[in-house]
Amino acid sequence: MSSKFDYFVVFAEMRTGSNFLETNINAFPGLSCHGEAFNPHFIGYPNRDEILGVTLEQRTADPKRLLQAVKDEPGKLSGFRFFHDHDPRVLDDCLKDRRCAKIVLTRNPLDSYVSWKIAQATGQWKLTDVRRRKDSKVRFDGEEFRRHVEDLQTFQVTLMKALQLTGQTAFYVAYEDLQDVQVMNGLAQFLGVEDRLEALDTSLKRQNPSPLSDKVSNFGEISGALAELDRFNLSRTPNFEPRRGPVVPTYVAAAKAPLMYLPIRSGPEREVMRWLAALDGVDEDTLLTKFNQKTLRQWKRGHAGHRTFTVIRHPVSRVHHAYCARILSTGEGSYRRIRNTLRKVYKVPLPKDGPGDDYDVAAHRAGFLAFLEFVKANLAGQTGLRLDAHWATQSGALRGFGELALPDMIIREDEMQSYLPALAVQVGRMDAPDPEPASSDQPWALDDVYDDEIEALVSDIYQRDYWIFGFDRWK
Repeated sequence: MSSKFDYFVVFAEMRTGSNFLETNINAFPGLSCHGEAFNPHFIGYPNRDEILGVTLEQRTADPKRLLQAVKDEPGKLSGFRFFHDHDPRVLDDCLKDRRCAKIVLTRNPLDSYVSWKIAQATGQWKLTDVRRRKDSKVRFDGEEFRRHVEDLQTFQVTLMKALQLTGQTAFYVAYEDLQDVQVMNGLAQFLGVEDRLEALDTSLKRQNPSPLSDKVSNFGEISGALAELDRFNLSRTPNFEPRRGPVVPTYVAAAKAPLMYLPIRSGPEREVMRWLAALDGVDEDTLLTKFNQKTLRQWKRGHAGHRTFTVIRHPVSRVHHAYCARILSTGEGSYRRIRNTLRKVYKVPLPKDGPGDDYDVAAHRAGFLAFLEFVKANLAGQTGLRLDAHWATQSGALRGFGELALPDMIIREDEMQSYLPALAVQVGRMDAPDPEPASSDQPWALDDVYDDEIEALVSDIYQRDYWIFGFDRWK
């Protein structure tokens, strides 16, 4: 048994070959890999109840309990797979721990993206019998692919920086290396176990071996999307991956006027974009979107005298909108997986299939209060779910903007009627329309449930936003 390490982590992503890698790790008698041990929606594998005697609820309450159980598994060097959206509470402990062996699995992001789309379309995430293989052509979505690449790059840079700061190294495995038994034996040597494989475990089969042109229905559009990315870095190690601003693709510029909107999620985004479109007398789909750092610089250079702005919303109104649109709803844009986890693990009283005719104001208030308790823990880093932009602090969003450039103007939602037209005047537009007021949240408006208890809880959660922006009570 190795004396170098107490446990190992395979840093990977969906559709990178991590199941195949885990299968061959488990082929070594001295190694044991326990799946996605810290996936916030399940433990290890779907439909699994526990790992090493630690249940999902116990892990959710105390993730370090499972981490210790992995370290203490007798007779084997144990580990697990960890993706960028897994429980962040254990990530720092793993990265700082020199007794934790780091394995980094990478794959060309375009291949992993297409594979993910096919798995979504067919519902087939593993293949052991080629006779049961399901096939589907998928449509390439350029904006979705850009987000996919940014998520991968951000996580890889996080890993790289942590290893640099602590003077550690990792064992890197590319998707193409997984079929090489010598590489697998090299991994065993890195981990310090004496076992060696004569051949690979081939029980898992590659699901989509055909070329991309046979798997993507709009294959011709891929080259245009890739032209906006640094293609030479897509499949390289993190040392060469560009540092990209994580929210630049959300920026929105007017079709003609030199105005750019930096949205803060769950703010009055739709109302501002309608105003930008009305300013130039165009449809919303004419607004300029899908920026990256290169095209953002080009836009700024090409629009002398430009103004950038953002609109902040009162924290009570904003978090209620996030709850209604992302968590309570089951429609387009809702977070279904997070919703299910909030119901099952965090006991938020949400109607299983969304609000129906019997969903009254009392049920709405109870669910909203429970969601606020979750948000409080989530912002404090005490949950296994990601900190989402729709309920992250607005001051944090502004700090993120500052990595490139802070907005020229920060407008409060209740002052849009005055300040948006005034902003248009600054760029020579004297005939600016009035912005539309935001519509009430559904199925129940904030007015229906707001009281001192909700105000106190939200002001406690978002006290920094209250302090920085000078917010008073919502009403």
